[in-house]
Amino acid sequence: MNGPVNGPVNGPVNGTVNGTVNGTVNGTVNGTVNGTMRHLATAVKAVVLGAWLLITLFPLYWILVTSLKPKAEIFSMPLKYWPGEVTFEHYEELFSFADFGVYLMNSLIVSLVSAGVVTAVGVLGGYTLARFAFPGRGAVMLAFLVTQMIPLFIALGPLYLLMSDLDLLNRLSGLMLVYVAMLVPFATIIMRGFYERVPVALEEAAQVDGASRLVAMVRVVIPVMLPGIAATFIFAFVQCWNELFLAITFIDSEDAKTIPVAMNSFITQYDIDWGSMAAATVISVLPTLVLFAAIRRYIVEGLTAGAVKG
Repeated sequence: MNGPVNGPVNGPVNGTVNGTVNGTVNGTVNGTVNGTMRHLATAVKAVVLGAWLLITLFPLYWILVTSLKPKAEIFSMPLKYWPGEVTFEHYEELFSFADFGVYLMNSLIVSLVSAGVVTAVGVLGGYTLARFAFPGRGAVMLAFLVTQMIPLFIALGPLYLLMSDLDLLNRLSGLMLVYVAMLVPFATIIMRGFYERVPVALEEAAQVDGASRLVAMVRVVIPVMLPGIAATFIFAFVQCWNELFLAITFIDSEDAKTIPVAMNSFITQYDIDWGSMAAATVISVLPTLVLFAAIRRYIVEGLTAGAVKG
């Protein structure tokens, strides 16, 4: 009697128990394996990013260390990764034997004014190309794109003659004029892309409330465009700040030299003043870092604008 009864009862019970145990064990094993794989993937990412960060930051660290080393230690063997005696003699030489303060001020003036004009023109030009349909708009865009494909040295000869005829050689105003002409097409293309991400309905709503197109642009569109404007400004500033090819061609006067031109003078026919060049590099990086830190939020928003549809 017990056999027939226990068989039907034990079968489902054993099956249920075995299934529960197997499911629990498999789930625990799978969870442990998946957790281990996630931790391993996180560790690999951390190692790769750490190595990349080290590769990226080490040149900056080496430049800083070189600027703090005495001249005798710069070429000492074996290499010293920290100066045995910290010295600021290279920084003192920059401002005592060279007019580095003048070069720094020249670079700031040229970069800030040029970037400001480029951004202002780009804001207006981008708005025109994004909001108005007129004959030749496609040709204008094509012309802007073509100018970015032409190597600069091709136009250097005619540009030099033009600058000479206009008496703009060795003048900061001439250099700023060239920078503005060089960067306006690209800035206009960038700003047009940002404008196309701003709904036209925002302007139409402002115009319905009585605002003119200009007022709607200034009070409604421009605040939304601040990330794009900041990204365009920082792009133009960095391009002007680091530019050497045009500056060394059009500027030869000590009073009008910018930092890249001044740093190029540290390279002579028989020697390179590595200590002074490293110190000048450290100082020249500081304004860019300050500018990035001041508007970093807008830069991130500007670079990621349009990445998410909404």
